[in-house]
Amino acid sequence: MNPIRLAKSWISYRRTMNELSGLSSQALSDIGLTRYDIRNVASRSFR
Repeated sequence: MNPIRLAKSWISYRRTMNELSGLSSQALSDIGLTRYDIRNVASRSFR
């Protein structure tokens, strides 16, 4: 993976982590996620 693509993927990962972490547990539940799922969902954007 080239460095620019890697950096963009990392930024996307961090953005997803921050956005999902900022949601309440109820909001996460509404979209079918738990706090445990946040890292797994964010890692999909890093691939």
